[in-house]
Amino acid sequence: MLVFWKQRLVMLMVPKTGTSAYEAALGHHASMVVNDPPELKHAPVYRYNRFFRPMFERVGGADLELLAVVREPISWLGSWYRYRQRDFLDGRKTSTRGMTFDEFCQAYARGDRPPFANVGSQAKFVEPRPNGVAITHLYKYENQSGLLDFLEDRLSMKVDLPRENVSPRRATELSPETEEKLRRKCAEDFAVWDRAL
Repeated sequence: MLVFWKQRLVMLMVPKTGTSAYEAALGHHASMVVNDPPELKHAPVYRYNRFFRPMFERVGGADLELLAVVREPISWLGSWYRYRQRDFLDGRKTSTRGMTFDEFCQAYARGDRPPFANVGSQAKFVEPRPNGVAITHLYKYENQSGLLDFLEDRLSMKVDLPRENVSPRRATELSPETEEKLRRKCAEDFAVWDRAL
């Protein structure tokens, strides 16, 4: 999470949407950087609302706007699948080594996800709260130029993004049946991505 206090902006870090690159590029310009533990670095709207918002409001931050980035859902799952192929996860329950992307997505589309496919939901991450706390600026990961234009304008600076935390290349083909199942079971994730800028 990056907090730009003077610019009245909080960037929530949806996992697997280029957040490491944005943290590297913008972290030294932020008023506050939350980069550990992962549960706070990647705090979704509900966690921001519960823990961070009350603290910020007490010190004059009632008007902070929230920014988040979402990725096309199949591409997002592909990034998770490739990330969990890394050597440091080999032998753990969260590793995807030895399985196809299709198998990973079939497991993700189940109601009871096994540990390797339990990667959350972008729609849940950005879900508005009953008290009205919601994402103010929602961008598609695939619209990097629009996101950069917004950030450069809002922060009054040039943003140079490094390549960070890039997952290894792997085949990520899906059968038509698996893709249809994902689109049906994860319809909210596709809808959130569709309405992002």
